[in-house]
Amino acid sequence: MEIRKVGIIGAGQMGTGIAHVCAVAGYDVLLNDVSEDVLKNALATINGNMARLVRKGKLDEETRKSALERIRPVADLSAMAECDIVIESATEDEDIKRAIFAELCPHLPPATLIGTNTSSLSITRLAAATDRPEKFMGVHFMNPAPLMELVELIRGIATDDSTFETFKAFVTSLGKTIAVAEDFPAFIVNRILLPMINEAIYTLYEGVGTVEAIDTAMKLGAHHPMGPLELADFIGLDTCLSVMQVLYEGLADSKYRPCPLLVKYVEAGWLGRKTKRGFYDYRGEKPVPTR
Repeated sequence: MEIRKVGIIGAGQMGTGIAHVCAVAGYDVLLNDVSEDVLKNALATINGNMARLVRKGKLDEETRKSALERIRPVADLSAMAECDIVIESATEDEDIKRAIFAELCPHLPPATLIGTNTSSLSITRLAAATDRPEKFMGVHFMNPAPLMELVELIRGIATDDSTFETFKAFVTSLGKTIAVAEDFPAFIVNRILLPMINEAIYTLYEGVGTVEAIDTAMKLGAHHPMGPLELADFIGLDTCLSVMQVLYEGLADSKYRPCPLLVKYVEAGWLGRKTKRGFYDYRGEKPVPTR
């Protein structure tokens, strides 16, 4: 199947990044969100990110201009009827994703493939909420999508071979490296990464070290480019909690129990960089530990 036009549902951090990557690779992109303001901000973000890459010599100006022209914001899911592939990149909430698929599917031609950028939810279960489980699979981009080289591909139990092969060719054409994961909670990257972050939060919760000490220890002692608490703020503490809950409920193992301190921060609305407060306070010139 030849892919020419890609639909992306959700113009948040991940959807915006995926739209950027697809447009630079030469695909026409329809970017959807429920809010026109979110769509305007998404286009401004994409423009800014591409301009930064031009300044760094990683993208030429002509490619930037043509890529921006290939992205069209759309407010209605009916526009997705034009697309060969639609990638859902809404918030990590199964009920929201299922509602999107219920609204989306009646607009799509029978041949259109659907991907979900979920970072943890069951692909088989999400596929069952559509009218085409054999044409559905997980296509999990890492954050930030324009910079990170990896995409996890996850088949549901019903995903057919042609869908898998088409998604493999599509992701490869974006210049990404593929890791194929089985349909288990959180797949490969988050199955390993999020328990490490959760353990770092337990280390803070139990008073073993401060925010600064824990992040410094892992950056200088394990050569991690970013400390685990700084990384949690970057990902979003609500997303971290959501993934840990999926692991805990899906695998029924106490080692995946979300740290109570993580729950407390999310309840406070301190979700990290996007709310200006998490394990660090970002409201000043320099991030300051909140604990």
